[in-house]
Amino acid sequence: MNSKPQVVTFGCRLNAYESEVMRRHAEDAGLGDITIVNTCAVTAEATRQARQSIRRMKRERPDTPIVVTGCAAQIDPAQFDRMDEVTTVIGNQEKLEAKSFAGLNLTHAERVQVNDIFSVKETAGHLIDGFGERSRAFVQIQNGCNHRCTFCIIPYGRGNSRSTGTGEVVNQIKNLVQQGYNEVVLTGVDITSYGEDLPGTPTLGVLVQKILKLVPDLPRLRISSIDSIEVDEPLMDAIIGDTRLMPHLHLSLQAGDNMVLKRMKRRHMREDAIEFCQAVSKARPEMVYGADIIAGFPTETDAMFENSLKLVEECDLTWLHIFPYSEREGTPAARMPSVPKAVRKERAAALRALGEQQVAKLMKSSVGRTANVLIERASADGLLTGHSEQFISVAIRADVKSQNLVGTVLPVNLTGLDGAVMNGMQIETQGSSHG
Repeated sequence: MNSKPQVVTFGCRLNAYESEVMRRHAEDAGLGDITIVNTCAVTAEATRQARQSIRRMKRERPDTPIVVTGCAAQIDPAQFDRMDEVTTVIGNQEKLEAKSFAGLNLTHAERVQVNDIFSVKETAGHLIDGFGERSRAFVQIQNGCNHRCTFCIIPYGRGNSRSTGTGEVVNQIKNLVQQGYNEVVLTGVDITSYGEDLPGTPTLGVLVQKILKLVPDLPRLRISSIDSIEVDEPLMDAIIGDTRLMPHLHLSLQAGDNMVLKRMKRRHMREDAIEFCQAVSKARPEMVYGADIIAGFPTETDAMFENSLKLVEECDLTWLHIFPYSEREGTPAARMPSVPKAVRKERAAALRALGEQQVAKLMKSSVGRTANVLIERASADGLLTGHSEQFISVAIRADVKSQNLVGTVLPVNLTGLDGAVMNGMQIETQGSSHG
């Protein structure tokens, strides 16, 4: 008998965040031996994996009720309702409400509790204390999306864009800093549309400026994936002018060819992305970029794909998230002439290989430099691991009494490379010896 609820998460950071909210609700409701599966619908493969896991979990623990939620459950609850292994299906809004768990009568529950996500008009600010390790905390500032990119099913899982009030976000972050967090990540589905639905329509830039001003003790702020075309002046000022905003931006680019971008219904052209990266890098040379890129979107020719490869170099992108295009039923792109799956796979592999070269280049250029590393884990034998400002993974050998260093930011000399990780040596500052 498992005395604590088990939450299994698929997909994005926001899902991981929401899983923590559900874990707390389930514990507060006294639900012990229960498995909650938080699904993802970004690709058909993600949904298939969730169904496979549900079957496996039921075989391993036949008496444990399984509650399914998340984007795949919101978009197509019937596919999970049809599974004998599933006890209850709840929607993306319902999963965040304490009452959904408090009233979860698993023997006589209504099997499907999924409402119209487009009727949801606000995002409640859920306060969670990070993710297990007490180092980096995620704060949800927005949910849903008003855009309708032709490949994307997510608005049907998350509804229209809705934002958490600026005062509430600032208070959450103050609270997290008081609890000892040194890094906060602002997260959501489409965070550059932040504030469109709030009184006075504050932008993401206005929110970031407020956080930096009103929470002076916050050492490090990160922003998750942004649409560079929607970066306004206050956000640009913070990006290039405030060192507490980490020099690592993740861009939602999706492709490097203008025709493909048009067919995706994106809001930028390749030139916009290049111009943005060049302007930021000129003002803040230490900035590094991550990006989402889809390989093998319908109608993509070799020449169009070549433009995506070139964009990686022209924008000097480093941390790439590469997805081979995956048809989602019900999206306009699924009806466009498709690229053979083998070609999509090849193109994705080529982009990943280029991404690995870019990471290696960044790491090589960082040898001999100093970095401030947020310590996220400490092993019993004194190996500390964490991320630098530029999101480089760093490992440091330290005193075995180093467990209490998790969550702290240490100045480190980057000494060399070890695969995908850099080795570092702690710079002893006054008062930092472990005597």
